[in-house]
Amino acid sequence: MKEKIRIFLDTDLLEKYLLGTTSSEETLQVERYIAMYPEVRDTYDELQENLETFAKMHAIKAPEGLKDRILKRIKAENSGRRRFLRYAIAASFVAFIFAGASYFFWNQNQNLVEENTIVSNKIKDLEQDMRERLEDVRNQFIVLNNPQTKKYTVMGNKKARDLKAVAYINPVKKLSYINVSKLPNLPEDQCYQMWAEVNGEMVNLGIITEADNTEKLLALPYAENAISYITIEPKGGNETPTVANIVANIAY
Repeated sequence: MKEKIRIFLDTDLLEKYLLGTTSSEETLQVERYIAMYPEVRDTYDELQENLETFAKMHAIKAPEGLKDRILKRIKAENSGRRRFLRYAIAASFVAFIFAGASYFFWNQNQNLVEENTIVSNKIKDLEQDMRERLEDVRNQFIVLNNPQTKKYTVMGNKKARDLKAVAYINPVKKLSYINVSKLPNLPEDQCYQMWAEVNGEMVNLGIITEADNTEKLLALPYAENAISYITIEPKGGNETPTVANIVANIAY
């Protein structure tokens, strides 16, 4: 054991350890020997004292005022850091405000774009509706004033004896209209509904209400040998006509 300790002390591992230049493996070995062997620990303490004495003997006295200059420089650097930090915070705040303003204006612009789109679509819908109404008025004028228009008087059957209507058919312009001038009263849970059979298919033309009992013309889809019907349906209308409740038909 003594020989092992002597060999270890003959190396320069203790000196290197004191100077902090040992490898990780050497550090573990030195610390293990110091902890296990008193002779190594005593040698290590002696080397540590000698190193401190040597350092004190060869210490260089600091120039006069160096401490004050160092403290002033530290204060200046700290002041600069604080100034930089204030600028950085201010810049960050400005950037945050700018980003917030940018997002606000971007969001406002998006809202304006959406509102503009909605308004444009509504204007288009109104224009389309207006064109359709003008077209309908023009067609009504043609039907009522064209000498080639044929006029058919429509009467209700026994289920609606008081029903009266007039159909206007123009085979040249291919236009068809009907004016329902009188509708018999119905229970509150029933209504009148108009249909047209065109090319073998039944087309729902909607419910006829009391408001339609005027000089208003209702458009009918035109087709050769078409037939229109008026039926009695449950309140709110039906998806298909109730054949048993047909009260009038118009063939043209």
